[in-house]
Amino acid sequence: MIPILEHMDNAAPSPHPDVVWRRVDDETVVVNLKTNRIYSLNHTGARLWELISTGHDREAAEAALLTEFDVDEGELRREIAAALEELAREGLILEAAPRPKEAPG
Repeated sequence: MIPILEHMDNAAPSPHPDVVWRRVDDETVVVNLKTNRIYSLNHTGARLWELISTGHDREAAEAALLTEFDVDEGELRREIAAALEELAREGLILEAAPRPKEAPG
């Protein structure tokens, strides 16, 4: 089975419409209003959430996280794939079709 979103390098996931979130001090809390489940995201997960919530596609989010955190690029890609897979499995994000890459020149 192909992990959710892993094959879509330029996918633009977005928060599900039934999900609200808020940053409270150093913590980001995400609530699925449909299930009433509450999630607390760690620092890097919270930053990924902020990036996808503001319309960043997967590549842009990865680039931002690479500049903000001291992490190996391969490790970051695996962590993003795992995080997006879990967020999708919990019904917190929607998959979007990959954004077309701009033509050169």
